[in-house]
Amino acid sequence: MIRALVRKPGAFAHYRYRADLFPSHTFRRAYDALKRAHTSVLAVDTVYLRILYLAATVCESGVEAALERLLANPAPMTEEAVQGLLDASEAPMSSVDLCPYDALFMPQSAMGGLQ
Repeated sequence: MIRALVRKPGAFAHYRYRADLFPSHTFRRAYDALKRAHTSVLAVDTVYLRILYLAATVCESGVEAALERLLANPAPMTEEAVQGLLDASEAPMSSVDLCPYDALFMPQSAMGGLQ
């Protein structure tokens, strides 16, 4: 459903289940902040729906955390700002050596001189 609304953001204002498109209080606060920052209702709905689309397609909890950070700072709330915070929060994964852990499950006779 969100995909259709992103293509026609003007429909958001009159959408019957509009209240359901605020997954948490943070999303509602973000929408209210957008309303204070923009004079055009269509611009507010367009930006919010794009942010909501990110939440639906990437990671809702990550988008919510990004929104919380944006709400705490005077930074402008845009889809790009949210995406930037999502990209910055993705830490590269390091490899972990599991050999010592595997040794815990080896029978004593197979360990040989590893004791």
